[in-house]
Amino acid sequence: MLTNQWGPQNIWFMPAARPLDRIDRRILALLAENARITNQDLAAEVGLSPSSCLERVRALRQSGAIRGVHADLAPETLGVGMQALVAVRLRQHTRELVDGFQRYAAGLPEVLQLYHVTGEEDFLVHVGCRDAHQLREFTLDAFTGRPEVAQIHTSLIFEHVRRFGMPDYLDREQ
Repeated sequence: MLTNQWGPQNIWFMPAARPLDRIDRRILALLAENARITNQDLAAEVGLSPSSCLERVRALRQSGAIRGVHADLAPETLGVGMQALVAVRLRQHTRELVDGFQRYAAGLPEVLQLYHVTGEEDFLVHVGCRDAHQLREFTLDAFTGRPEVAQIHTSLIFEHVRRFGMPDYLDREQ
């Protein structure tokens, strides 16, 4: 059984420990585009020696600017035939309930991504299931049976386009 291993490195708002210069940001953009690029090719692209480039990549990892390198898996090769976004509204908004639900949902193997959001819903949960029957059973068992959950709304995902990079606002005017 696959399980999610979500820790502090997966929190979106974790800042980098040091300011990023133009070369650091170019390295990040190139790695987001192709994480398998060789250090030699990366160094040539950014105009550094391979040893200087490797040191910068290590510093970016250590600072938290690079949180990991991941394979982009084709869902259907693992039997995932249906994906959905499940909007979850909690009955109350106490830290204990919010944190507890977040820990619970992040530990479910069907959960691909989890977003704590503002608005009418409290969480958006991206899930992957074999088919409609498993999705129905999963949402009933995993969410509606929880005492802190007031309401869920499920939307099927027809297509999913994922961008691996991040916009770079550091050189843009405020």
